[in-house]
Amino acid sequence: MMRMEGDAAAVAQARAGDRDAFRVLVERHSHALFRLAFRMTGNEHDAEEVVQDTFLRAYRSLDKFEERANFGTWVYRIGVNCSLDFVRARKRHVEGREEPAAAPEAPDPLEALPAVDASPERLALSTEVRRRVSRELAALSEMERTAFTLRHYEGRSIEEIGKILGLRASATKNSIFRAVQKLRTALAPLVDARGHAAGR
Repeated sequence: MMRMEGDAAAVAQARAGDRDAFRVLVERHSHALFRLAFRMTGNEHDAEEVVQDTFLRAYRSLDKFEERANFGTWVYRIGVNCSLDFVRARKRHVEGREEPAAAPEAPDPLEALPAVDASPERLALSTEVRRRVSRELAALSEMERTAFTLRHYEGRSIEEIGKILGLRASATKNSIFRAVQKLRTALAPLVDARGHAAGR
């Protein structure tokens, strides 16, 4: 299969009915979408389901894609919506029951991994920080959690996050700021404790 030079060429051929062209788009963007979905859902199985749903929706909506737009941003926005839909559905499903514990591989935005020579106290504290981060991220509003994930996990620009979420730059910045402030407030006691542990 001849590899297309860019997304625009692959999209054009996919819209013309070339399924191999769409497979090229899947190969190019599936890893980034999986990473996003994993961080939004918390486990690999759910992330894989979200990615499949994302590309299915994208394929069915190719005729709505504007050629002047960036395919990566467009499909990423679909991925965000699919992730949110999945999380909402899961929340409704478990409503009335205790929330499951966060997956042990849940990401840590503070990168609170212990040093190689960390003491047992610091190791225990690092684990607690990760647990608290997962819990506090889940407590954020959908917009705050998504904006924070895109900015601090994915390294997306304010402009791109705004396009993905359909927000103006000021609203995007406010969502990220609120998320950071809430996380800092919730994690302040643990961060202080980590500082005391490091000083031992």
